[in-house]
Amino acid sequence: MGKQEPLHHNPFPENRREDDAGAAFVLESKGEWWHAGFHLTTAIVGPTILSLPYVFRGLGWGLGFICLTVMGLVTFYSYYLMSLVLDHCEKAGRRHIRFRELAADVLGSGWMFYFVILIQTAVNTGISIGAILLAGECLQIMYSELSPHGPLKLYHFIAMVTVVMIFLSQFPSFHSLRHLNLASLFLSLGFTFLVVGACIHAGTSKNAPPRDYSLETSHASRLFSAFTSISIIAAIFGNGILPEIQATLAPPATGKMLKGLMLCYSVILVNFYSASISGYWAFGNKANSNILKSLMPDEGPSLAPTWVLGLAIVFILLQLFAIGLVYSQVAYEIMEKNSADANKAVFSRRNLIPRIILRTLYVTFCGFFAAMLPFFGDINGVVGAIGFIPLDFILPMLLYNMTFKPKKSSIIFWMNTSIMVVFSCVGLLGSFSSLRKLVLDANKFKLFSSDIVD
Repeated sequence: MGKQEPLHHNPFPENRREDDAGAAFVLESKGEWWHAGFHLTTAIVGPTILSLPYVFRGLGWGLGFICLTVMGLVTFYSYYLMSLVLDHCEKAGRRHIRFRELAADVLGSGWMFYFVILIQTAVNTGISIGAILLAGECLQIMYSELSPHGPLKLYHFIAMVTVVMIFLSQFPSFHSLRHLNLASLFLSLGFTFLVVGACIHAGTSKNAPPRDYSLETSHASRLFSAFTSISIIAAIFGNGILPEIQATLAPPATGKMLKGLMLCYSVILVNFYSASISGYWAFGNKANSNILKSLMPDEGPSLAPTWVLGLAIVFILLQLFAIGLVYSQVAYEIMEKNSADANKAVFSRRNLIPRIILRTLYVTFCGFFAAMLPFFGDINGVVGAIGFIPLDFILPMLLYNMTFKPKKSSIIFWMNTSIMVVFSCVGLLGSFSSLRKLVLDANKFKLFSSDIVD
């Protein structure tokens, strides 16, 4: 009986899992380690990497390389620790498939369950809205090239993207996205190589912009830009749904997540460094927060062949659909847990009708906010700084220390504690810099505008 005791204190025991439609349908555990790698890559490697040359603009070559490398190592370490905690719970007979359940079980706090739900929902819904907004912008860019004075506005394209997302949202489970996410992995490599080629072409052409790699002259401005850049890197590496991705693995999941992380970080190594180096080399401290805008200046000709930039935008558009789907899975799992009947088939009328209605309403909600708030990037900066830091840089270390209880004199204890302290500070400074940008840009904000605020 002693071995069963933890299950009595665990508010989320395995024996309730058969009645849990969120677990049975959305987070079904059938995947292999490479499927987890596809999901992780889609969650981390997206069009946000086009901001990396801008990040280097605030840090310079040396500090840029150091911060990018350190952030990559810290996030890999963080996600690996989280997978170890999940493996440990699984071996103890408590396989957790949700971040909120893992946090509440290990930390023994009911409020932690709701804290994680709140932060995760804010981050995931924010990314879903941002993906629809950026996909709409991609369509608008293509349309404006073909018909410069056409009548269609940004919100028309957002409506088109929303309709496509409603159809795609009917994939019943996270596992059923594995082929889409494999395509997403190749799309991310594709648009990165196209953008890198475009930057090299721009940097070597006769219209090449003058390159200046100097940082800002004021010490205060330089420090502020550096912390903004660091918080952008933290958000780019952010994930926040690793337990839900590990939940898609067929049991036993032990050791599989490390292989998935290795696959994901191989893609990160190629994409992040190539985009950073080529973009900052070509444009220096004139690099835009979206390097495509540097390649397609408002005045003068494009600095790369139009077909290259057009194809890159198409690849980005297609990948944004996959990103929107991945970050919607937690919302769909919560809906399914509360609305579906696990004892009936996944496509039975009893489960299909509520799924269609609820997911359509959720995607419509995200699409409406994307159209209404084209300055959502600024809001997302705040959400990212406040949300990703606790989910990816604090909780994994805390969960590891609470689960494995390393000695307080051990290197791993102090390393984990140091990461928590440092990134708590980075999160606060990132939140401050994002709020400052929100206030500075406030006079440009206009509801249902056809222009996105940078």
